[in-house]
Amino acid sequence: MVSDTDREKLKELEAKIAAAKGEKPEKHFNDEHHAQVQHGWRMVTELVAGLLIGFGIGYGLDTLLGTLPIMLVLFTLLGFVAGIRVMMRTAAEMQRDDAARAAQDERD
Repeated sequence: MVSDTDREKLKELEAKIAAAKGEKPEKHFNDEHHAQVQHGWRMVTELVAGLLIGFGIGYGLDTLLGTLPIMLVLFTLLGFVAGIRVMMRTAAEMQRDDAARAAQDERD
């Protein structure tokens, strides 16, 4: 037989389970931290890639044309500018994603 105290404990347990199922799981600090680190490395990689591509094109043109390092400097600067533009586009994309995620969280 089940006593009244056991029934009350069972009801309390069921209420706790129902409350736990209704809540969203919280994000852990590490999940958010790793996502931010990943975005940071992506932006650094984009900048370095722009610089290296510009450097390579400039060096190649200087070698082919036999010029002073004019093309090297010019294309390295253009690669830097291109890397900055890509980084800014990535930052805007991240901001849009965060705003969409916040709007989704408000609806839920």
